[in-house]
Amino acid sequence: MNEIGTIAGKIWETLNTEGEMTVSKLLKLTDEKRDLVLMALGWLAREDKLEAETRKNAIYYSLKK
Repeated sequence: MNEIGTIAGKIWETLNTEGEMTVSKLLKLTDEKRDLVLMALGWLAREDKLEAETRKNAIYYSLKK
């Protein structure tokens, strides 16, 4: 579980620096496994730190302001 928290922090930093992006881009920039990135996104969502917007066939994630 600690690993997911670490990856959540990595995702938060990436979104804070780079802005909104899809899971595919997060996977490339964080170089983490898909399952762990999805769990970490869930962690951040549970902490009410994420916004998600669907455009065309992709979901874009960003940090809440």
